[in-house]
Amino acid sequence: MSGGGAPTLAVDGSGARVAFVASSWHTEVMDGLIAGAQAALADANVTDVTLERAPGSFELPILCQAYARAGFDAVVALGVIIRGGTPHFEYVSAAATDGLSRVALDTGVPIGFGLLTTDDDAQALDRAGLPGSREDKGREAVEAALSAWNVLRSIA
Repeated sequence: MSGGGAPTLAVDGSGARVAFVASSWHTEVMDGLIAGAQAALADANVTDVTLERAPGSFELPILCQAYARAGFDAVVALGVIIRGGTPHFEYVSAAATDGLSRVALDTGVPIGFGLLTTDDDAQALDRAGLPGSREDKGREAVEAALSAWNVLRSIA
């Protein structure tokens, strides 16, 4: 199980303009990820928040890129890809991950990585931040993006 050794990030996002883009697949898991992201944004004092729904995880990079280029301070990508019986999992996981990395590097805007890539539904639910889940990857993605935003502001 991942999560061992995860940092505790207390972040202040006051004044940040944040978009988060959430895939539409796997409704129960996505509802948990979105709720965790929204709670983390509220806890970090972020009031300028935009939520966009993507058709799927493959579309996360292009939509995150659009928000990064539109002047948002941080963007959070939330999605779920569950392994099936075909190579589709590997292709979509790699494309989405590589695309999100490229968006961050090309735009200089922190991208919170809340894309779950799991072997089964149970693993996804255990990371969704739902009651009984061991992890809250929606919260973690927001905290990571805001932490990076704060570091980038201090450098500038």
